[in-house]
Amino acid sequence: MKEKLLVLVLLVAVATGFMAPTKKIKLFNGKDLTGWKIYGTEKWYVADGELVCESGPDKGYGYLGTDKFYKNFDLSLEFKQEANGNSGVFFRSTVEGTKVKGWQVEVAPPNHDTGGIYESYGRNWLKQIPDEKENILKPEQWNKLRIRVEGDHVQTWLNGQSMVDFNDEIIGKGEGGIALQIHDGGGIKVRWKNLELQPL
Repeated sequence: MKEKLLVLVLLVAVATGFMAPTKKIKLFNGKDLTGWKIYGTEKWYVADGELVCESGPDKGYGYLGTDKFYKNFDLSLEFKQEANGNSGVFFRSTVEGTKVKGWQVEVAPPNHDTGGIYESYGRNWLKQIPDEKENILKPEQWNKLRIRVEGDHVQTWLNGQSMVDFNDEIIGKGEGGIALQIHDGGGIKVRWKNLELQPL
């Protein structure tokens, strides 16, 4: 009887272990760029515990990509646009030089589709933001962005408000990491913090 009870307890413990949620991953440690790789000549640095991207003298595209690939995840982060905020968060993406392959959650100045989905060097805009949602972005203040990607299902939220929710077969087949972007043109400065990813 005791042996059966012990086996039952062990089986429950094992099953519970398999069902336990995966621990959240802090993509940015608040100190340096460990776990990330710089692509291009634009500026990426840490100041006051925040990750900062800033246009350099070349005024080109720039990316900061994770060393690891993430397929299915729920990512939350905060950003603050100090100057022209034309930036973005790429997922299931790879970068060669300053050419990126993958999908971008737009981070942009007001009335430019922050939270929408853009496919670089491919189909371009997949989902733009309706005009009535453009006031959710808080210019020159901290904004919270959440991105959930599972299989072919993509969802984004900005400051707690749903921005896009759709399925896409091509995205479902994608592989790659997370990457932050500086758009070309110069004059861009964006701060980032609290980048946390929950694997799914």
